[in-house]
Amino acid sequence: MADGAHGVALAERAVESVRRDPHRSMFDFYDHPWVEGEPEPAPAEWLAGATFPSGRPLPPSLRAWLAFDTGLLRREGWFTDDGELSPRPLDRVATECYGPGWGELYAPLAGLFPECFLLPGGSDSRRVYAVGEPDSTGEHPVLALDVDDLPFVGLMYPGFDVYLAVKAGIVDIGELTSYTQLADHPVYGPRMREHARTRFGGRLCAEYPEF
Repeated sequence: MADGAHGVALAERAVESVRRDPHRSMFDFYDHPWVEGEPEPAPAEWLAGATFPSGRPLPPSLRAWLAFDTGLLRREGWFTDDGELSPRPLDRVATECYGPGWGELYAPLAGLFPECFLLPGGSDSRRVYAVGEPDSTGEHPVLALDVDDLPFVGLMYPGFDVYLAVKAGIVDIGELTSYTQLADHPVYGPRMREHARTRFGGRLCAEYPEF
């Protein structure tokens, strides 16, 4: 895999880009600053020993971001009042985003995606960080949820590293034509297909009622 295109090296490039202009928006279509006020770095002692509640280690890309700022993810409900990580199963995330009727439709996927975190972006379409079996770089995928037609969930980014880099303008993936389009990307396609095998039985996505 290309040096600097994955994992902590890519995440650190994204962090440095954000550090230069932390109050700029993550998105072109509405104002959502990366940082509100001053960055809120995670305490080094906490970060050194932090794991997800499942016991899985935090990937280096997430550690790199949290060493710079926790506020962005805190705004999305990543932490308890005591500062511990607070994931939810996928159906609960869907309930929080869309309401209980939609959340019930995602219930069959709760066991496959028990440890999820909401990420910034979207309205009918949301981004969800799904902790589970990591890929060969140690990263967990970012999913797209969509209820515009039928409830949908699919692989969108192969890791938090790529999500950060795309939003920071470090990686250009072109116009969005499909939630799963990175499966055909020359650099990120192999990682997307790894997640497809471990998360969706070889598929890139699932749509109700075929959950």
